[in-house]
Amino acid sequence: MKKIMASFATGMIIAGTAATTVSADEYDVKAGDSLWNIANEHNTTVENLVEINNLKSTVIYPKQTLIINKQAKMKYKVQKGDTLFGISQKYNVSVEDLKNWNNLGSDLIIIGQELTLEGVTVSQDKPATNVEQAASQPKKQPEQTVDKQETALPKATAAAPKAPASNQAPAQEKQEKPAGKTFSVTATAYTASCDGCSGITATGVNLNENPDAKVIAVDPSVIPLGSKVYVEGYGHATAADTGGAIKGNKIDVFLPTKGEATNWGVRTVNVTIVE
Repeated sequence: MKKIMASFATGMIIAGTAATTVSADEYDVKAGDSLWNIANEHNTTVENLVEINNLKSTVIYPKQTLIINKQAKMKYKVQKGDTLFGISQKYNVSVEDLKNWNNLGSDLIIIGQELTLEGVTVSQDKPATNVEQAASQPKKQPEQTVDKQETALPKATAAAPKAPASNQAPAQEKQEKPAGKTFSVTATAYTASCDGCSGITATGVNLNENPDAKVIAVDPSVIPLGSKVYVEGYGHATAADTGGAIKGNKIDVFLPTKGEATNWGVRTVNVTIVE
């Protein structure tokens, strides 16, 4: 579901004095969604979604709310050497839009002239060049802070979300009894390095790039894709994959090495659907 949220207003100027109002598009994550699909649908990138939502990984969950982009309306004061084409390239807008927004009949602009720029995407921690904070501070802080992530994003052409936790479940986690629907399943194990395997799950998790991913393959008619689960002896995980042999009350847990998968064998365990 897409909705517009006027979450905060920030005073900003571009080589002049003008107030800037910032708004954000939001998206409520549904079961089966991935950052790759959401980025394609909203004409943005996985990298941008990770940055503006301050995500520590690229795995998302149902009912999670994502900010799609933040946009602003600004004033730009023309400086020596500026051209409409140069300004359009700097702020990723078109010359035609600049002319329409400012009722220009030609491409001629003069030094000191103020131009309106609409729909300029901005970051809280990396404002556009020549943008300065105005003297007045906003009374309400944004609901999401933008903090540049240092972790390199996946380079795969398909979606490559990262899973949130390590495969090795801590002792405390193994003793947890989370609330939710619990039932018994037959659990086998698999790795990303099997013959003919791409290493990318049905929901886009790149297991080759994320060997510590906590992921299980499921029958979506039993455990919906995107569900957060707790697997006895394995820990908290995400239902992010499917398999031809995974039907009914059967799951496949992902482990980083063939040795670990072999040691897991075939077990009967309890699975709890947490969310």
